[in-house]
Amino acid sequence: MIRTLIPITCQFTIATSIAISITALIAAPATAQELNQPPEGFLALFNGTDTSGWYGWATKNPEELWALSVEEQELLKKESRTNIEKHWSVKDGILINDGQGLYLTSKKEFGDFELHLEYKSVAGADSGIYLKANPQVQIWDYTDEKKFEIGADKGSGGLWNNSEGAAGKDPLVLADKPLGQWNKFRIRQLGARTTVWLNDKKVVDHAIHENYFDRKRPLFPKGPIQLQTHGGEISWRNVFVKEFSSDEANEILRAESGFEGFTSLLEGNDMKGWAGATENYTLNAGVIMCKPDKGGTIYYDKEMSDFVVRMEFKLPPGGNNGLAIRYPGSGDTAYKGMCELQVLDSEHKKYANLDARQYHGSAYGMAAAHRGYLRPTGEWNFQEVTVKGSKIKVELNGTMILDCDLSTVKAFLDDKPHPGMTREKGYFGFAGHGDPVQFRNVEIKER
Repeated sequence: MIRTLIPITCQFTIATSIAISITALIAAPATAQELNQPPEGFLALFNGTDTSGWYGWATKNPEELWALSVEEQELLKKESRTNIEKHWSVKDGILINDGQGLYLTSKKEFGDFELHLEYKSVAGADSGIYLKANPQVQIWDYTDEKKFEIGADKGSGGLWNNSEGAAGKDPLVLADKPLGQWNKFRIRQLGARTTVWLNDKKVVDHAIHENYFDRKRPLFPKGPIQLQTHGGEISWRNVFVKEFSSDEANEILRAESGFEGFTSLLEGNDMKGWAGATENYTLNAGVIMCKPDKGGTIYYDKEMSDFVVRMEFKLPPGGNNGLAIRYPGSGDTAYKGMCELQVLDSEHKKYANLDARQYHGSAYGMAAAHRGYLRPTGEWNFQEVTVKGSKIKVELNGTMILDCDLSTVKAFLDDKPHPGMTREKGYFGFAGHGDPVQFRNVEIKER
């Protein structure tokens, strides 16, 4: 059965529950004893007493730290505590920095999460919050005219280290409270997709947080939260974080993508509207799966040119499948179609020696996707593919892993040409390779 999607209340259950006013969650208590008590489902990163659970790090690529042995990392973190104890203090349940020293860095690292905190700054101060050790959600003195030319007058909350003109770099509204008052942040990060609320006003809307240390690569899959110190005293309290399950993250990502114009391709147990090797697949309650040791390409029987398709998929250990893009209806979609986008358990040991253009998300044999962004094998992933002309984008779990123009590809795997790569129209489908890879919530929108 094919149906046009319409938003319904239940589709937003998780998103709306998380969107409960931060005021209710971390409103300033009357006494120090009541501060820093996390709401249900959240972890307190600051315990209200000391800086245990944190170490010191500055604006430095965390991959340098991660490249060290566990023992070397622990030694570096321990040695950084001398600097932390010099510049960070706790008084009456408030975490205070003197405007100098290393940044307070959480020992725990996070992937998909929501962060709540409150801060209070002083005139001239310039600070921020690093997400996955990457700068930064900006904190300004928005009255400092000396910094108006670099954006201070626009207010705090933007992803200031994004490229000029990139979404999220500047806040949507000025939401800062006057100096000396407590401000409250709610920050949600799913992959690289980042949304920021400052004092209950949305200032960044689901923007991609760029990798400051290498613009050609996506944001790190996981990393610590850092409280930046720079230029003046800043105080922090009620620092709480909630980690999202894969199902929670997927539901929010789908909701943020919107529902208007999308059509559901798979529902119930009915494969009406599909063609190809349908006998080699099962469909149960909207979940389609390639039968073990079977395969072949199945496709939605409507030719399209430009489109957006999104889905959830779950890989078994070593699982291999593919997305048929502008498939002609016969032949090997990797060569006869525009391309096959790999769906692969990339980190399985049996795939250790593949060409980079064969791993998950890649346009098979033509363009390599970034690796390291799949969820653990056996969990559902959320993926959105955009096809426009000769260009293809693949966003996996909130991270852009492929952004390529196939018309510029000149070198092919094993020097085998792809005659279908210039196709302007075709079918969307799945290219099974004998593994029980599962798909659900498969939805498409023509452009």
